[in-house]
Amino acid sequence: MLRQEFLEGMSRAACTVSVITTDGVAGRAGVTVSAMSSISADTPSPSLLVCVHHLSAASTAIQRNGVFCVNVLRDDQHAISDIFAGRSKTSSGDKFDCARWLRRESGAPVLEEALVAFDCHLKNAFQWGSHFIFIGELAGIAVNDPAPPLIYANRAYGTPVPLAGFAPSRTVASPTGAPLGIGCFVTVGPYFLPRLLAAFCTARPEVEVKLVEGNQERLVAALLGGEVALALTYDFDLPAPIETMPLGEVPPHVLLPAEHPLAAQSRISLRDLAAEPMVLLDIPPSRTYFPSLFASVGLTPDIRYRSPSFEMVRGMVGHGLGYALLATKPASAMTYDGKALVARPLLETVASSRFVIARRRDAATDGAATDFAGLCRAALAAPAPQAMIA
Repeated sequence: MLRQEFLEGMSRAACTVSVITTDGVAGRAGVTVSAMSSISADTPSPSLLVCVHHLSAASTAIQRNGVFCVNVLRDDQHAISDIFAGRSKTSSGDKFDCARWLRRESGAPVLEEALVAFDCHLKNAFQWGSHFIFIGELAGIAVNDPAPPLIYANRAYGTPVPLAGFAPSRTVASPTGAPLGIGCFVTVGPYFLPRLLAAFCTARPEVEVKLVEGNQERLVAALLGGEVALALTYDFDLPAPIETMPLGEVPPHVLLPAEHPLAAQSRISLRDLAAEPMVLLDIPPSRTYFPSLFASVGLTPDIRYRSPSFEMVRGMVGHGLGYALLATKPASAMTYDGKALVARPLLETVASSRFVIARRRDAATDGAATDFAGLCRAALAAPAPQAMIA
């Protein structure tokens, strides 16, 4: 009973997720862990510890190689975590094929795009119960661009969201101060942001602008953390500390290869699509919004392929691998490799995507942020370009 209660209790404790790697005389090995902690910054070299199950191949390899690297993962790297945890596999069967790796001081593999990588020499190792505790001293460190870390809690992955009450309010974008941070949802950024930014730079050439593109989770974290002052995004799953200014409604459309039989119809029913393979834009909130349109009429889509890339989805549709539901319509009706596409509105009346400017409620902004927001409202209040009309 006590063991079970301990496991249940520890599942509530949120931890960062790291991949521990090693290489040397015992060969290359790696494993996902959540048990990692600093020990001291004041030893001859800063030190940390990790706990690895004694039956893991990485446990034996670390002891023989005498080196290991703690690769702390970003919140968009959960697939890497699953592979090194053994929950999924690469096509080759080699875990390391899932990412790009570097070599630093110790010779252990360093994940090129890790949030941070602690390259260590093994200084002590001992077994306690089912796990080996490895103590390492830092040989080198790679600190990459800031991003939300991957969190594991309640037996699921998550991402941290700064509490608005603890996030510092700041005035952004004065000519001599910090850049004006502007965020944009990744699928609409290429369509809206270049022309808005060009107009803003003409009106306010003295203001430096920092752009952040990402999915909804990335933008929420950037807003709450003060990285951006404004974000152009959809009004889905936004937390209470964020307020919005509406810019317009964007109805979903069906994207089909030009030669598809349904392309001859002026409007397409979800019932006709339910039997067709779907290519899903696999980013939040798109991954839940588009399937929910089917659920609203009692249907379930046949999701055959998933991709987080807008242009990859369009490319797969162009090659006849399925249809897609999307909101943004680029001006070109062609894929990157020249396949013709058609966009058709849905027959059913469904919930449109609400496009908004989002900002933190308690954030202090100066005239530059206000000017950019006004520019957005004016530009998007004009009649939509033909490419955006269903």
